[in-house]
Amino acid sequence: MNKSEYTITVYTENQIGLLNRIAIIFSRRKINVDSLNTSPTELKSVHRFTIVINETEDVVRKLCTQIEKQVDVLKAFYNTEDELVWQEMALYKVPTDEIVAKVKVERLLREYGARAIVIRKDYTVFETTGHREETDGLMEALEPYGLIEFVRSARIAIIKASSGFHEKLKYYEQSAPADELVENKFLNKNEEVFTM
Repeated sequence: MNKSEYTITVYTENQIGLLNRIAIIFSRRKINVDSLNTSPTELKSVHRFTIVINETEDVVRKLCTQIEKQVDVLKAFYNTEDELVWQEMALYKVPTDEIVAKVKVERLLREYGARAIVIRKDYTVFETTGHREETDGLMEALEPYGLIEFVRSARIAIIKASSGFHEKLKYYEQSAPADELVENKFLNKNEEVFTM
């Protein structure tokens, strides 16, 4: 089987040590994580891990099953690039003298959808968001002008077909057998979610 890029989205309770436990799942299987982002969600006290890896679908499916066995994990999903709306942010630091003297800054900013966020005598910092190819394109355009520093954020992603995790929790509670239901303090009173 060929490896492909997959984005794993993990919904969790916000507990200390969970990141380490999830990282161990990947390191035990010798799987390299290309990108990792954690953030709050639309539900108070529920957090989202967005993890990008290059693996086969079978391996990714097994990883999600292992991740869901963690006590503080509510649910894990995996998706291909086509099933997501995603972006990465990048920052570029270049010498101000070089960029002003040799490049029409406005044209360059428009072409790559970038904007200047810091302009000083010694350097200028540009920011842009987009897919990896777009952020790499601006980096290549700036390299001849003395690119001092470059940094790209982890991927942030939303599943296209999702109506929100709160709706998925309702679906799971309706389909779970009654003996698997447990009380969840992150939902409204009288709502329950089954354990993963």
